[in-house]
Amino acid sequence: MAFFSIKKKSLILCMLACGLSAYAQNQDSLKTTSALQEKNDVKYPQLQIKGLFQARYLVGMSKDVDVNGLHHTDGSGTDNNFMLKYMRVQVRAQISKRTEVVVLANLADFKNDPKSRVLENAYLKYTFNPKLAITVGQFRPWFGIEETYPIDIIKSLDWSNQYTEFGKLGWTSFQIGMSATGQLQLGEIPFQYAVSVVNGNGKNQVNDNDNGKQYSTRLVFGLSKKYNFNVGLNGGIGEVFSKKVYALGVDLSSLIQFDPKWSLDMQLEAKQATNHVLYNSIAPEIRPENPDQYLIRGAYFLPNLRYEINHKNLSAFELSCRYEYLDTNFRMASNPRQTITPMFGLEFLKNYGARIQLGVQFDRYKHQIENTSQYNNNLFIVQVQSRF
Repeated sequence: MAFFSIKKKSLILCMLACGLSAYAQNQDSLKTTSALQEKNDVKYPQLQIKGLFQARYLVGMSKDVDVNGLHHTDGSGTDNNFMLKYMRVQVRAQISKRTEVVVLANLADFKNDPKSRVLENAYLKYTFNPKLAITVGQFRPWFGIEETYPIDIIKSLDWSNQYTEFGKLGWTSFQIGMSATGQLQLGEIPFQYAVSVVNGNGKNQVNDNDNGKQYSTRLVFGLSKKYNFNVGLNGGIGEVFSKKVYALGVDLSSLIQFDPKWSLDMQLEAKQATNHVLYNSIAPEIRPENPDQYLIRGAYFLPNLRYEINHKNLSAFELSCRYEYLDTNFRMASNPRQTITPMFGLEFLKNYGARIQLGVQFDRYKHQIENTSQYNNNLFIVQVQSRF
């Protein structure tokens, strides 16, 4: 009888458990149904269209140096110019909750030979979760601060000189390949990472120009939330025409908010890499075996002071002054270039919706070389832009 009593109690417990389970499943199913209904209400694809217009007026203030920085001993060359820099159109298509496709084109590049221009971004990104997203196509692999924001919110006249040079080397700017990115927490420290593999020969190329690939990584540590202080570490290795190449970089950034109106944004970045483009331009019979004899090194510091006016016709003004140092061949034939670019900007619509900038770019070389761009130059700039 005791056995049947135990069986009876067990049966009652089982019935109660089943009842509770059914109730719980019923409640969960209601929530699931509701969540599914909400998901079904979202229709894909969702399209977002953005754009950027940017134009300049340039005046060269150095004798016999044109607006592109090229020296002319015969006095020729254009010392003033209206220039259309960007007419960008971007289409972002969210085709599912986790998948997006992005296309970015610069229509202003039609003024040049458009063969390797115009199309800038063209990639698919699949986000598994905040810790991992995969990007495939043509995009900007993370290898420094400047890759993390677009040209339309840049704090100075243009990209830094080292960004341009490292783009030629395949580490920055638009490249074709694949990347994994994500963000997580290391204890109390926010952490971001990016790991990329690219062809390394620029955008809009039909094929890679050799069998080698370039592998890079970027690690960013948020060390102070109060001052938005971040430290970035960048490193890359690769193979170009059967020769090993490398790149290294470190960057610091901070945003100090003094009060609701005044803020100071600061960026400091330094990089070094094998200048394999210069190395491969040397005749094979006279160039050394090791391409690391040709090294590029650069650094820049960019402080930007911003004041929020929040007037109906004027949102803010900014003052910046970027200092740059760049030596494209410091081991074999050093001729460092130093550039100082003070800029004053007025923002008429929030988030750089409409902006006018005035500035001067001062270029100084250790050795001036006639009839080349390695010549001292002063350039006055007026730049207008609108992002939409």
